[in-house]
Amino acid sequence: MLLGGMLVLLVLGSAAPASAHAALRASDPEAGSVVKTAPRHITLTFTESVGLLDDSFRVYSPDNHRVELGEPQHADGASDTARAALPAGLAEGTYTVAWRVVSADSHPVSGAFTFSLGAPSPTPPAAPGDHAEHPVTKSLYDTGRYLAYIAAALLIGTAAFAALCRPPDTAPLRLPLLTGWWTLLIATSALLVLRAPYENGTSPTTALDLGAFTGTLSGRPGLAMLTRLALLLLTAAVLLPLARRGGPRARLAAGAAVSVALALTWAAAEHASAGIQVPAAMTSSVLHLLATACWLGGLTALLLTLYRAETPPPPETVARFSRLAFLSVTVLVVTGLYQSWRGLGSWSALTDSSYGRTLTAKLAAAVFLLAAAGLSRRWTTLLVTRAAAPATVDARVPEPVGAPVGAGPGGPAPVAADTADVPEVPEVPTAADVPNAADTADVPGEPDVPGEPAVPPPPTADHYRRALRRSVLAEVMVAVVVLLITTVLTGTLPARAEAEAARAPRPQVAGLPGAEAFTIPYDVGTPDGRGTVQIQMDPGRVGENGLQAVVFGPRDALTFVPELRISFTLAAKDVGPIDARLTDRGGYWATSDLTLPLEGTWTMKLTIRVSDLDQVTETRQVEITR
Repeated sequence: MLLGGMLVLLVLGSAAPASAHAALRASDPEAGSVVKTAPRHITLTFTESVGLLDDSFRVYSPDNHRVELGEPQHADGASDTARAALPAGLAEGTYTVAWRVVSADSHPVSGAFTFSLGAPSPTPPAAPGDHAEHPVTKSLYDTGRYLAYIAAALLIGTAAFAALCRPPDTAPLRLPLLTGWWTLLIATSALLVLRAPYENGTSPTTALDLGAFTGTLSGRPGLAMLTRLALLLLTAAVLLPLARRGGPRARLAAGAAVSVALALTWAAAEHASAGIQVPAAMTSSVLHLLATACWLGGLTALLLTLYRAETPPPPETVARFSRLAFLSVTVLVVTGLYQSWRGLGSWSALTDSSYGRTLTAKLAAAVFLLAAAGLSRRWTTLLVTRAAAPATVDARVPEPVGAPVGAGPGGPAPVAADTADVPEVPEVPTAADVPNAADTADVPGEPDVPGEPAVPPPPTADHYRRALRRSVLAEVMVAVVVLLITTVLTGTLPARAEAEAARAPRPQVAGLPGAEAFTIPYDVGTPDGRGTVQIQMDPGRVGENGLQAVVFGPRDALTFVPELRISFTLAAKDVGPIDARLTDRGGYWATSDLTLPLEGTWTMKLTIRVSDLDQVTETRQVEITR
């Protein structure tokens, strides 16, 4: 049931757009610039290292023909750049540049801009619309990525629990071990097959292209996933049989080596491998992932052991996991603080950026998780104490009728005459015999005995074990929420990179500096539903006009929307509405055949749809002259 719920949440959550961690910092030629001499290269500089594709650059001439380019490469060996050589003899006019690269955290990022040679073109060029990500491919890829995270935590955590906590009955642990291994193997294989369509923004059917699949094996994400597959197969075929013959220490050493190697396959392919302090960031990432797996995966293993083991786990096993969990939490706090500082860059980013708000939600969920963990630790301590303490209530031994108080086996012979009129003196419970009320809430008291006060027996080890089951179950449920928020956080642009990109010149996309320019703000009422639309009209006069619209998100970042509509109405002459019939040109919306037949004050109506359910309409008055 728990695994099914996690799968549903992951599939639904994968429909949300993920932000890439690389942002365009600068371009040469600059976006929207007019250069006097033909450039020899197109050079892009990003906020972190990027991977290049065979089709990373597409340049279109003023007459909308594709320009033949050289092979994409890094400029002067700098991994945060992308460059392609331009041919000689470029004609005068406006050129459109559409680009797509893969950021260091394995997410593709794309965009478009224009520059003009000599003078702008009389008509705007068109850019292709096929560089956007494919929704089906992205959904499948994100689901596989989330499943791989969960499977790694389950596999590593269960193995760590078995090796370090040493439960006597390991039969319940076989299912999570096999489930984690097979899920990680299948998810990684699927990710490797889908990698080429994901990078190129194409449909899943293009995964059958052998050439594209071979190309992904040379990139950092492809190599990392290939290494992960090799580690899983090596573990099953070689390391596990050797460890079984070598004893507990050999199993512990082999498990630790494989776990660290698996964690490295994530650290080497995600944003820890780029940006500032890469060695420290990768070390922190590996420790963070291992601590998460030991805690959350170990929790699952402990829960299964508490519920399904034929013999309950001894207190020593629970105590060992309590120490392991405490160490894991300590490592998580230290590495989490470092990674938060590295990603945020400033305290204000906690509330001013998507990364900060997501991180705040994770921290809030982690507080609940720590509270549940503290409760589990309390029950563990009581369980160990109760198991180690001697029984505090002696079994009552039947006595012969008329026996004196205190007489028992081996005592003096009963004398009926001495005890005939002496009432029995009740036992007075000591402080050790009276348990805390909170500890005995679930333990029923003994029935009243005439002549004696009703004293409930102290809680037993089984009572504490049942309470521990409930607290561990609550801990696992909160841990699932924390893990889901973590996967969302890995797909969100870090605030430090976001701030760095915001300092760069605002990107411009294909379009001419027209006679009329508008910047229209919009807000659909959702957290990411605010931004502006930059509209240019050329020449902005009676007759045929060109119109280009660029959509920017909440942080002035170029964004893509499912639909953008613009219409014009001249109410004074009862003309309109005239639909501009914008088409998506791959990063911007444009038309070159908008005809406004009369001069006057036209009402421009802009409708922007940011999702299947959210859209907003804005209006602006436009003066059209002859």
